[in-house]
Amino acid sequence: MPEDDEVVRTAASAAEDVIFSRFDVDEVRDFDVSVTFEDGILEVDVYLDAPDGRADEDRVADDAALAARSAVDDLFAE
Repeated sequence: MPEDDEVVRTAASAAEDVIFSRFDVDEVRDFDVSVTFEDGILEVDVYLDAPDGRADEDRVADDAALAARSAVDDLFAE
């Protein structure tokens, strides 16, 4: 069973990977990935401000949150 901090790090890393796979660093004005894992409940919120980017920032934020959840599911499946 993974430790809580490993779960949080895994989720945050997966979300950031999605963001920066779709946007260049200089396209991202601001972003925040908030992850909590308490009592077996994972909460992921992604805020992204990349108005001049080549992708839809809302869609990328949603995809990043989904990727975070999926990465945690994979972590528990190991």
